[in-house]
Amino acid sequence: MVIVTLVFYLFAAIAVASAMMVVLSRNPVHSVLWLILTFFSAAAIFILMGAEFIAMLLMIVYVGAVAVLFLFVVMMLDVDFAKLRGSVAQYTPLGLLIGLILIAELGMAYGTWIFAKDAPEMRAAVMPAPDQVENTAAIGQILYTDYVYMFQAAGLILFVAMIGAIVLTMRHRPDVKRQNILTQIYRDPAKSVELKDIKPGQGL
Repeated sequence: MVIVTLVFYLFAAIAVASAMMVVLSRNPVHSVLWLILTFFSAAAIFILMGAEFIAMLLMIVYVGAVAVLFLFVVMMLDVDFAKLRGSVAQYTPLGLLIGLILIAELGMAYGTWIFAKDAPEMRAAVMPAPDQVENTAAIGQILYTDYVYMFQAAGLILFVAMIGAIVLTMRHRPDVKRQNILTQIYRDPAKSVELKDIKPGQGL
């Protein structure tokens, strides 16, 4: 138990330190690499807590997709980082003011927060007993059995948001040839195909 506690504090310290380096690093590529280390440390903490499925999702989705995408985008885009740093320095007082306001609001909310007497029982009511079912099976039961309609509604909302993003960003440029499926389907074969008799020794 002592070893598990020490490992937890080790990964927690690495996660906090790497998260600070994400913000403090001058090179954006280094920031993305520190972000990947933060995700690795968080996944290790989830494994220590017994949530191996959440740790796997964190590794596959965030490290394998999001962070790598950030890394390639930062490396491929020709961004003037000196100009961006100047803009950041210009808006630093406003950012600090907004941060102080948010911290004050969180402090006020936490100061008046009162836990219900049956909060632990209510929180554990939707979860099966850990000794009866595995973590992955429990998550699957909750998502795809108990809250399947809410899960499908969330997927539908994300699908609509994806279609909206595509529609808003799609531009029809006149100098780009585009494929018209209906025109190809309903075209007349007699007008689309032309047969020519090529004699030997002659070309088109």
